[in-house]
Amino acid sequence: MTTASLPETGTVLVTNVRPYGEGEPVDVLVTGERIAEIGPSGTVTAEEHAERLDGRGGVLLPGFVDLHTHLREPGREDAETVRTGSAAAALGGYTAVFAMANTEPVADSAVVVEHVWRAGREVGLVDVHPVGAVTVGLRGDKLAELGTMAASAAGVRVFSDDGHCVADPLIMRRALEYARGLDAVIAQHAEEPRLTEGAQAHEGERAALLGLAGWPASAEEAIVARDCILASHAGARLHVCHVSTRGTADVLAWGKPRHPRGATAISAEVTPHHLLLTDELLAGYDPVNKVNPPLRTESDVTALREALAEGTIDCVATDHAPHAVQDKDTEWAVARPGMLGLQTALSVVVETMVRPGMLDWRGVARVMSERPAEIARLPDQGRPIAVGEPANLVLVDPDARWTVRGEQLASIAGNTPYEGMALPATVRATMLRGRMTAADGATVGDGVRTATGATERTGGAR
Repeated sequence: MTTASLPETGTVLVTNVRPYGEGEPVDVLVTGERIAEIGPSGTVTAEEHAERLDGRGGVLLPGFVDLHTHLREPGREDAETVRTGSAAAALGGYTAVFAMANTEPVADSAVVVEHVWRAGREVGLVDVHPVGAVTVGLRGDKLAELGTMAASAAGVRVFSDDGHCVADPLIMRRALEYARGLDAVIAQHAEEPRLTEGAQAHEGERAALLGLAGWPASAEEAIVARDCILASHAGARLHVCHVSTRGTADVLAWGKPRHPRGATAISAEVTPHHLLLTDELLAGYDPVNKVNPPLRTESDVTALREALAEGTIDCVATDHAPHAVQDKDTEWAVARPGMLGLQTALSVVVETMVRPGMLDWRGVARVMSERPAEIARLPDQGRPIAVGEPANLVLVDPDARWTVRGEQLASIAGNTPYEGMALPATVRATMLRGRMTAADGATVGDGVRTATGATERTGGAR
């Protein structure tokens, strides 16, 4: 991959594309930050100086929104920065990402969330929205300054202690009640800590054979059931992070319709890796496959795909979790959990959901753009591809195949579980409010380098 100087906001004519993969190809004219005209291919014209992009019959979708990204800044810039993470996001088709709060220092104050927000604006490749911590220091015993973070320049509306469960039911209840007044959402890392002490892998046959302490499915399911009840009584919005078990999907199907504000008040995400990978991969003890919650069974994977297709699970979120070499390329027991996800998410969704016929391209737009934008209250993201709408767009080549190489990804880290895997579909271009942020493997600007040996890369994690 290389960098390129791509045009600033102006006029862009995208020709020969199929919005949502439907119908005959059309041309789309973007003027300034919005879509100005859509017409049959060959009928839309633009002034001579306009940028032109041949869509080659590709699929045009609203830009993707990731509710769950770890950018590691501040504090762990050896693993990722707002700059490199934004580059990975743009190359993956994203126009907005939500940066989780488990930074160093923790994003539990206006000072830290505004730092992340301003860093994202300076880079300008995607809209970076900081997620505020629910509790001070992620310790779970005292509410953080939710109101102050919401009133800050960052305008925080998603709060999460991700990486840690808000295990105390009284603290969780108070957080939900407070968030209701802010029209914010509490995003819960569902893990009952008393049930996962020392856990290293999904509790089941594979963990037993490998001699690894088990992480039971009930640890996730019990918290989700509890929080559905708490959110319903509080009349507050709840978002469940990285759903990983068949039982959790069943709990959501039970709990969502019982909320007094309707089923959409309780939402949930699934990661790409939980849609594709299983605990069978743990046989080699390769820490690249260590993640929290852990990879589960084939039965769980099947149930999660079905729940996503029918809407019980609302959206796909990457849980993009880069780690420095010393934290990942080590023995299993001490390796940090987490995987890269921003540049592979679309391809995994196509492999697991589109190719089997469980989602069409409108379904992809729903789970990767529209529904995440609704959950996060982003009025200019996930919008229809129509005249007058914001030009936050991604152009996909549905027929392409590519081989994943961690060293070629934009992130500083290289801890991808898909190393060497051939996956379908590529992102040809990403546009944020009428400005190209990525095109054919290149991102905007001289400060972001996505080639192997880049100035910000310190090496892969394997």
